[in-house]
Amino acid sequence: MSSRRWSPQTDGVLRAAGWWPGRSVRTETWEAVLGERGAFVVHEAARRFLAEFGGLVTYGWPADSTVTQSAVRFDPLAAEWGGETFARVSGGAGRLCPVGRADNGSSCLAMSESGALHLARERVELLGESADQGLDRLVRSQAAMAALWSPEAPTEPHRFWGRVGTMPQGEGAEQRWPAENGRVLQAAGWYPGRSIPTGTWESVLHLHGEFEMHDAARRFLAEFGGVGIPFREPWDSMPWGEFRLDPLLALWDDEIFDDLSEQAGTYLYPIGMIDRRNQYLGIAEDGAVYVGMDSVALLAPTPDEAVRRLTRRVR
Repeated sequence: MSSRRWSPQTDGVLRAAGWWPGRSVRTETWEAVLGERGAFVVHEAARRFLAEFGGLVTYGWPADSTVTQSAVRFDPLAAEWGGETFARVSGGAGRLCPVGRADNGSSCLAMSESGALHLARERVELLGESADQGLDRLVRSQAAMAALWSPEAPTEPHRFWGRVGTMPQGEGAEQRWPAENGRVLQAAGWYPGRSIPTGTWESVLHLHGEFEMHDAARRFLAEFGGVGIPFREPWDSMPWGEFRLDPLLALWDDEIFDDLSEQAGTYLYPIGMIDRRNQYLGIAEDGAVYVGMDSVALLAPTPDEAVRRLTRRVR
């Protein structure tokens, strides 16, 4: 039995999401990417929280089409590029570290050095003086679609759209891709020589499925993990297709990847999604990249060619 100071409802929701007493995942990937993208400091309270809850997604109880818009995702990379905004709204709440997102993605969850959990939107709101209290309030709010949630609230444009107009023409990438592809990649988070630890993704997926990261996936994610082009409205203003190189998007979907791997005739490890999360990206041990959901197709025979295709102009 759990000895945590939360309600039976919260216990049920978290267990359904994959939590159990003693759960522990590695946090170094999140720490490395946050370090690249702003003045974020992952303090010890946030590190402990992410080790226990990082990677989980809750949909309320019971999960249905209504409460999915209030889903809470415990992944700190939701705050990427938003360091200045994050610091501004934090105000007097102390040194906050992002630990996830809520409110249909329009709000960040943040933790203070004392372990208090906050909701950061236009301002910071205290959810609980402890993680247990904050999680209890989140679950109650999800179940009722309470005042915490404002899924129609406007959000700031993703920083990518401002960055892409100011990036140099693929500096440092000319030998690998056309200039525009390199510029788009750098706006999306890549840079020459990038190498981040992949242990967080590897440990979370291994704990919650039968995924075994191979060397080709490890090399690809070390260089490109966390890179992506966000969707924006209207869709016909998108000069490039939307994608996200994040293997945790495949959490719990090992059966889908078993099927895609069987169709491809080779083991595929998840590396992200495209098309507004309607299709998975998977990489084979030889570096070939495939795309699919119900059926599978070869996107490119090499990682570099796959990246070029993902960042090519579509309109």
